[in-house]
Formats: sequence, structure tokens, C-alpha cells
Amino acid sequence: MIVLLDAGPLGTLTNPKGSAVTVECRMWMRSLLLKGYRVILPEIADYEVRRELLRANKLAGVRRLDDWKERLEYLPITTPTILKAAELWATSRQTGMPTADPKELDGDVILAAQALLIVEGGEAVVIATTNVGHLSRFVDAREWRDIE
Repeated sequence: MIVLLDAGPLGTLTNPKGSAVTVECRMWMRSLLLKGYRVILPEIADYEVRRELLRANKLAGVRRLDDWKERLEYLPITTPTILKAAELWATSRQTGMPTADPKELDGDVILAAQALLIVEGGEAVVIATTNVGHLSRFVDAREWRDIE
């Protein structure tokens, strides 16, 4: 199985505090890797976490993010991803179920598009997230704690 990380769990992984949630998330990640799951860091999740770390001048967090980027498979945003995301964005608005304000970039549809393109290639994929509601409209999205 392929697990795509959304910004929520990725942000938790980069958190320097040893809170119970951070420790649990790191243990969860290790268990996925030990089980042989392909854990992928999508570029849109990197962007969403990185921009906030940079805004807050949290350079240690940026270094931890770079470390995870080196350890995990990285999925860049491609033209097919953007084209699929535009379709998802338009459809969600046509059906009255937008995932973000019309003026926002809407990272959720970009992430969902990446997941759908992987599924179209014949792979099983789930998005590990803290935002199941928006993403599950498009693909299999689960709270990161529910993926074993």
C-alpha cells in the first residue's frame, strides 16, 4: 500500500516538542516503514508545512522537514496533477461541495489529484490526514492514526 502524507501528520512529524501526539506520530511512521509501506511526501504537503515554518522562522522545523524529505519518497507536482486538480476543483464547486475558498490554491484537490493518478496506475493508496472530511470526497483518506 502507498500512504500519502497530508500536511497535518507531516507537521506533527516535524514538531520538535516531544508531546504525546508527536511521539505517537513518529512511532506510527516507523511502523509503516518497517511494514514495507511506501510512504510518500507530496510536494503540496511539503509546501504547506514549509511555508508556515518559514513564516514563523522555525528553522529547526525546516531542517526536520528536509530530513523527512530525504528519507521518504517525494512526489512532485506535475502537469497531469494540476490538470486533474482543476477538474476536481471545478466539480466540487459545481456540486456545491468546495474544499476551500474560491481564491485559495486548494492544496486538498492537488493532493487528491495525486492520489487519483496513482490509483489510475493500479496502486492502492490512502491519504494520511487530519482533514478526512474534504479529502474523502475524492479518495480514500483516513485519520493518520487509523492507518496500520
